[in-house]
Amino acid sequence: MKAHPMVGDSLLAALIASLDLLLYISRVAVSPEGELEPEPWYITLPLVFGVVAPLVFRRKYPITAAYLTLGIGVAHSVLEIGIASMFTTCIALYTLVAYVSRRSALLFFAVNEVITLVQSPWQFPQQWITTLIVVNLSLAFSWALGEFVGARRAYHAELEQRLRLLETERGQQARIAVAEERARIARELHDVVAHAVSVMVVQADGAAYAVRTQPELAERAVKTIAGTGRDALTELRRLLGVLRSEDTGGERTPQPGTQSLSELAARVRAVGLPVQLDIVGNVDDLPAGVGLGIYRIVQEALTNSLKHAGPGTAATVRVERTGDRVELSIVDNGRRSSRSLVGVSGGNGLIGMRERALVFGGTLEAGPRSVGGWQVTASLPFGNI
Repeated sequence: MKAHPMVGDSLLAALIASLDLLLYISRVAVSPEGELEPEPWYITLPLVFGVVAPLVFRRKYPITAAYLTLGIGVAHSVLEIGIASMFTTCIALYTLVAYVSRRSALLFFAVNEVITLVQSPWQFPQQWITTLIVVNLSLAFSWALGEFVGARRAYHAELEQRLRLLETERGQQARIAVAEERARIARELHDVVAHAVSVMVVQADGAAYAVRTQPELAERAVKTIAGTGRDALTELRRLLGVLRSEDTGGERTPQPGTQSLSELAARVRAVGLPVQLDIVGNVDDLPAGVGLGIYRIVQEALTNSLKHAGPGTAATVRVERTGDRVELSIVDNGRRSSRSLVGVSGGNGLIGMRERALVFGGTLEAGPRSVGGWQVTASLPFGNI
């Protein structure tokens, strides 16, 4: 019935009409001789069907249906054909309250009251006060029912609107999450590739110089290149596995963290950049995200030292935990003039380091030192994670 309201309204109209027709038939059958006979069928039937017909389209055209019912109901009630006009008037008032507005319903009620007051004294001279009471009680009940149904319809409409807004918001949050994940993967790829390529380029240059005079050194450099390439492929395979569907079951490897800083320092030393690693405090129980951020910041800073500091450079990495904050310092003594452009240009590596710090509400500064070399300092809070 909800999907096809006119079907239900048609059945309602047929039910009310059938009550009037049964009442008319019974009055004709039992009417004693000499008494006033009911109106002939050619007057009764048109009025009965005319007064209930507007109910069929009362939801689509509620105001038109209400006043048609009221107009035909005047003739119906004056001729005392039956009770259909009373039912249809109550249904029309209920429809206006529930589907249109209180103002329209109040106007309809006022018009009906005027008609009832005009008809009652001469139509029902003995009980016209009782008639007014019954009519008004019926209309009051119809009004209250219309208020209840209208409130429910408004509640369901608001609920549906909220659900649509929630679906839209959920879609936007999903798109934001996808964009953030892509940015994270892009930073990871940049860190992995930049570090691996820098190490491989440095080792390849060293091997080219030592291949004839120091073949053992050249062999070590080539092994370092191969090892770095394998490590980079493993990490790239892990990162790209995130982009695959879960059904592919890509290779899974642990994310690097503070526990991997010693291995990172050893790899960089093997490349030819002496690194001193100082860890102050317990950093093994840090949240995984903070540990990964620390690792990537140190890795990117050492990669920049490898690329730009020049020969004879040494670096110092200090990781210190103080309460719910980790302080990072990566310092080298390389040439300053050849590296000043890195800080000015703000390459992707520097941007990536800053973004990693900002994710946790931290700060990162990078720039040349007054005594020469380069320095990266970062502060990462983790107490609210």
